[in-house]
Amino acid sequence: MNNMIKLVNELCKNKDEMPWLEFKHNNYDPQMIGEDICALANAAALYEKPCAYMIWGVDNATHEIIGTDYDIRSLKKGNQELENWLRSLLSKNTDFKYETAVLPDGKNLGVLTVQKASNHPAVFQKIDYIRVGSYTKKLKDYPELQERLWRILQSSIFEEQYARQDMELNEALSLLGYTKYFDILGVPQPTSPEGIAHYLIEEACLIKQDNGLYAITNMGALLFSKRLSSFERLSRKSLRIVQYSGKSRVLTLKEESTDTGYVLGFEEWIRYIEALLPSKEVINSALRETLKTYPTIAIREAIANALIHQDFSVTGSGVTVEVFDNRIEITNPGKPLVDVMRIIDNPPRSRNEKLANLMRKLRMCEELGTGWDKIAYFCELQLLPAPKIDVYENGTRVTLFSGIPFSELSGEDRRWACYIHACVRYVQGDYLTNSSLRERFGVKESSSGTISRLIKDAVAMNYIKPLDPDTAPRYMKYVPAWA
Repeated sequence: MNNMIKLVNELCKNKDEMPWLEFKHNNYDPQMIGEDICALANAAALYEKPCAYMIWGVDNATHEIIGTDYDIRSLKKGNQELENWLRSLLSKNTDFKYETAVLPDGKNLGVLTVQKASNHPAVFQKIDYIRVGSYTKKLKDYPELQERLWRILQSSIFEEQYARQDMELNEALSLLGYTKYFDILGVPQPTSPEGIAHYLIEEACLIKQDNGLYAITNMGALLFSKRLSSFERLSRKSLRIVQYSGKSRVLTLKEESTDTGYVLGFEEWIRYIEALLPSKEVINSALRETLKTYPTIAIREAIANALIHQDFSVTGSGVTVEVFDNRIEITNPGKPLVDVMRIIDNPPRSRNEKLANLMRKLRMCEELGTGWDKIAYFCELQLLPAPKIDVYENGTRVTLFSGIPFSELSGEDRRWACYIHACVRYVQGDYLTNSSLRERFGVKESSSGTISRLIKDAVAMNYIKPLDPDTAPRYMKYVPAWA
């Protein structure tokens, strides 16, 4: 109740009635309320507010709190409760909450909080409405506003939505490991809560609400929360790590569901995963050296990509890392936004741009979309099979393989490695040759005939093509088929 009174007091400070704010005294006409809820939901989206408000008990002209005589929960439309009648005629993307409060002087207030419309305009009785100044109008009569609203709704982003709201500043900060932000960027941490909040608000991780309280955005919670389980809707978006015995999922050895935000836990997760992997010691120039099964940079980039590019609209699932004796599988909800065949050369594209930008700023991944270049390059450098990408109805899986001799690779795995090698060479301004492919697979010059047959096979499958078909066979160079 105290929070609601704070909200009303803050809103009453507005000199004018805003498109996302409506004051009323005792007007409870059902048709008017339905049209206004619809219009407010659309206005909130149009003006990029998380919600809009209809408040009973405030004078429309002076914004003086005068109290109201009714409660919409006790009112009816015909034989039906007013609230149920309204919900039955509003579109499913229109949500609202009604609360009441009694002020110390005995005056009653009624506050209707309307969530902003999502995906498409809110509709009441199959008509969409909008607020124009302090008036409710049909949206179709204002084509410029209609076009702008659609554009905003289509670009509505998950990162800016509230994960938790209506908190005092100290409570909000207590849920976030914000120290990591200042440590990574090398910025002196402010000594006051307000100073810390300034940076988090600038990064869209924290929001100061209309009632003077604070909300943590989905991005703030995902990256900096001390416990993701503190945010009910995000608890399934934590990283899950599973280790199996052997090459199948029959026997689980270990299972770990992380609970910290991505920035706080990322380095620890990488160390934990590498501790699960076999390694061997080799002597190089009289020095004992530990050789890891997989390049650390490939693991880092693959997991960071999965976290960044996951589709948050797919509920009930998050990023999973599965460790087998011969491979690592990293799965994220959502399909790639770029063609898998162009994963190395295409410019970066993410469905979660704000999340991607801040993760790059905090050095969790590459700045220029070169993550996949590095994954492929370092796997080649360690003579590992080419990483594989599988796309499913609601997810994407990247597989990193441990060392497999060339003689044991399947024909398709050889062709895929040949194609990825051509892509890596091409973005480096170079070309695939018989010699470069032998070096990539770690085979001797005596295997040049086998490599030539592989190249011929890859050309036939339209993976690669000759740079100049008229060149003599021994000097032939190849590029990806799309080049």
